[in-house]
Amino acid sequence: MLEREQILLIIYFTVIILFFIIFGIVFFIAFQRRKNKLLLQKLKAEQRFEDEIFKSRIEIQEQALKNVSWELHDNIGQLLSTAVMQINIMGTSIDKNSADSLQDVRNLVGDSLQEIRNLSKTLNHEVIQNVGLEKSIRVELKRFKKLNFLTPTLEIKGEESHIDPKDEIILYRIIQEFFSNTIKHAEASKLDVELEYTPETLKIQIQDDGVGFDMKSVEANSGLLNMKSRASLVKAKLEYKSEPGKGVLLTLYYPLKT
Repeated sequence: MLEREQILLIIYFTVIILFFIIFGIVFFIAFQRRKNKLLLQKLKAEQRFEDEIFKSRIEIQEQALKNVSWELHDNIGQLLSTAVMQINIMGTSIDKNSADSLQDVRNLVGDSLQEIRNLSKTLNHEVIQNVGLEKSIRVELKRFKKLNFLTPTLEIKGEESHIDPKDEIILYRIIQEFFSNTIKHAEASKLDVELEYTPETLKIQIQDDGVGFDMKSVEANSGLLNMKSRASLVKAKLEYKSEPGKGVLLTLYYPLKT
């Protein structure tokens, strides 16, 4: 009888111990899940906060560029237009040789006026939204060609799809950042741009034949970080490749909304 009670007592304590072990495991798993959920929520909140900060900064930059665009178009453009008018008036009261020289000046001022107008268009996000991504790129490449910076090409593949106008601005600013780096640093003679539309993705590929650089040396480059941050805002994947003496290749994969 005593042995039976001892066995029952052992079974009883074993069941209690197993119960606490199982309870502890379940509690630990629930605690870990809760902890992971809170950490995930915190990370998402931090990401949303960073995105909002970056969006606000972009909005401020866009407004500043828009103001510069207005100043170029309205003030400097007006001054150059007035200069062209004055030159035309002067041309009627001087001899032929002087008139020919004055005509050269007029052409130079006229070209400067057109360049100011083209530049103001690339800075104003409202103009970009109205004309679209493809035409905005064409205007910029045409400007480079006219100024003899380099020889640009643009190739379009697939059927053009609708892009959210706000996303178009961000995509264009990424492309413009690359263009700016090429003009300033690459010492390139060619700039090739390709837009390839598929039902799911817009692939944007840009390559120059400049001096290139070591990727490890520019990992913290502000321009590259800025492009990556902009790309993340529109859920685009950005790839950046370069080697010394082999130019730079930028590839953007933008998911098209259906």
